Amino acid sequence: MKRSVQLLLALFAALALAACSTTEPADDTTDTTVQQDDGSDAEAEALARQRAAEEAERQRIAALLENTTIYFDFDSDAIRSGDMELLEVHAKHIQATGKKVILEGHADERGTPEYNLALGERRAKSVAQLMRTYGVSGSQIEVISFGEESPANPGHTEQAWQENRRVEIKYQ
Repeated sequence: MKRSVQLLLALFAALALAACSTTEPADDTTDTTVQQDDGSDAEAEALARQRAAEEAERQRIAALLENTTIYFDFDSDAIRSGDMELLEVHAKHIQATGKKVILEGHADERGTPEYNLALGERRAKSVAQLMRTYGVSGSQIEVISFGEESPANPGHTEQAWQENRRVEIKYQ
């Protein structure tokens, strides 16, 4: 038994010494440089730039698709030139996904309820016509008007009225 304990102690001591030993230094004579193809760096950079541009475009389109409200000037159903790209992006999305949309026309509180109902409808139809021009099927578009009955801003200021003169794109 005493002999077994001594043998175990010797074994543990040998293991402890082995764990403390240092490793041999790496051979300094090995060449660690890697040869590159002449055009591979330029190709990799071009590919990285292309991917970054594609990602930026995807993010730009996603941001445009989050905006589903088109605003109008007072007593007008004319689409502003600044909203053309927004509507084109929505039209392409509708075509690509096959989704249907409801275009909800709205007006501010000025004017008679009947007039504002008709104005909201004209605004929604104006957006629908442009979307059809961009290639969206008429069967994918429904037009309704709320006139002045569903204001986005219940205030009685020019700012509130501007927010209420709109068409909202509602995806189905």
